[in-house]
Amino acid sequence: MEIRWLEDFITLARTRHFSRAAETQNVTQPTFSRRIKLLEEEMGVTLVDRQTLPLTLTPAGEEFLRLCEQITERVRLTRERIGQIAENQARRIVIAAPQSALSYILPGWLDQHRLQQRVEPYLRATSWLLADYFQALDRDECDLALCYWPRQRVSLDVDTSGFEYLPIDTEILVPVCAPDDSGQPRFALPGQRRQPLPCIAYHPRGLIQKVIETHLMRLTQPCYLSTLNENVQTANIKELVIQGYGLGWLPQRVAQRALDSGELVRAGPARWNVPLEVRLYRRRAHRHPGLDELWQQLQETPS
Repeated sequence: MEIRWLEDFITLARTRHFSRAAETQNVTQPTFSRRIKLLEEEMGVTLVDRQTLPLTLTPAGEEFLRLCEQITERVRLTRERIGQIAENQARRIVIAAPQSALSYILPGWLDQHRLQQRVEPYLRATSWLLADYFQALDRDECDLALCYWPRQRVSLDVDTSGFEYLPIDTEILVPVCAPDDSGQPRFALPGQRRQPLPCIAYHPRGLIQKVIETHLMRLTQPCYLSTLNENVQTANIKELVIQGYGLGWLPQRVAQRALDSGELVRAGPARWNVPLEVRLYRRRAHRHPGLDELWQQLQETPS
């Protein structure tokens, strides 16, 4: 039994005439009559009294008509809701961001610009490396990418020529470690050549690790570190540092609460801090219908 058969029956009940009902439904009368007959065979009863003129419904037909009206109305409403859902989904803009930015930057940014209903975080992206974000933008897996970016010149193996960005914030990577019994840094920079400091580092192919290494190379004072662990997720680095395995660089937003509580302490003065910019990227040749409007809005709104 098909929905259009039910619609046929409703039309027949309203017109009380096979020819007019068939015309309304844009089918030939033989086809229309065959559908009504199929309905009767499916229900196992006669639904239409064909001996009257205009024709009438049998008592079973009257009951079946109520069912047809209920079903077709529910289908209509469901189609409208589904269409609205699809339209809303088409309008939603998907943004990818690393875990720390997703937790500590993105919520406030969405709230500031009132974008909670328009922009949807892409949770699969939280452990991506920098190149992954641009590849995802290129294949329309996401519409926007929120990325940390070096504020100093760093050699990055990423082609950004097909993309444009908006600077939306700044961040600082601060070296931190667990305190000793006296509240002092358990691992204080710069360390010694013969006793390098244990370090919980970022992924060696990731942007943040390259930025940290470039910053340390530019300092006049050498730094002696021994990498114990390499990790993509900032949260994992933070946990290992809190447990006292070594020092690590964390975004200040990520580390601040633990610093305030004394769970973490700075492992060195401000010269060891690494400045970052927070950028919002999109592909120039994007295909999202609402992205240009949002981009214009963000350009006109102060960060």
